[in-house]
Amino acid sequence: MKKIFGIILLFLSLNMPFSFAADSYLIDTAELVRMQNQVTDVGYRLLNQNGIEKRMIFILESGKAINAGSCQADRTIIIYRGMYSMLQNESELAAVLAHEISHSIDSYNGIFRGFFHWVSYSCSPHKYEYKADKRAVDFMVNAGYNPVALIVVLNKTSGQQRYEWFANHPLTSKRLMEIYEYIYKKYPEYLVHNEYRNNPIYQNFLLTSKENRAKFQEKIKTNSDKKVRYK
Repeated sequence: MKKIFGIILLFLSLNMPFSFAADSYLIDTAELVRMQNQVTDVGYRLLNQNGIEKRMIFILESGKAINAGSCQADRTIIIYRGMYSMLQNESELAAVLAHEISHSIDSYNGIFRGFFHWVSYSCSPHKYEYKADKRAVDFMVNAGYNPVALIVVLNKTSGQQRYEWFANHPLTSKRLMEIYEYIYKKYPEYLVHNEYRNNPIYQNFLLTSKENRAKFQEKIKTNSDKKVRYK
């Protein structure tokens, strides 16, 4: 009897962990499928609603990096699970994908089907990053998303470097203000009726951009055409 009871315990001990692990795996896999489907749907909505005729695909990577990128060799847009976990709604996901779509579009330009586009980007990366931010705003609005989400996403996922001299990206504070100014001028209704008004991350942007926004407001008052030098 003891022998039979021992065999039963051994059977249960061997099978219970496997059963729990299997359930956990299935749940995790189902969640990954849901996330990938959302990335795919939002990505193609941006392409279709903006009439973008260049082919590209959208992949969710399981890595923890808080990052996204565009592989210019095959126009695959990748968003890492770490980045995805920082996003709170579809507008924020659209903000990330729209920025990378801009880079992917540019990768088609130039000789040999854009093979040497990376040279152009390497020579003036800041120009392309500002361009991608502003074009992302247009893409988002055309697809029915709130462009202010780009400010929120950038403010919570991109740190503030000391200098931008040898970096591919401009200072985040400058990028945020360029986006804010672009929305203010082209899509002011999103700031007047701002869904993010009470969002703590957007409020933090207002707090940390106080000096830069004062410069922008002075430009508006004086009706100046000069470019503001943000910090």
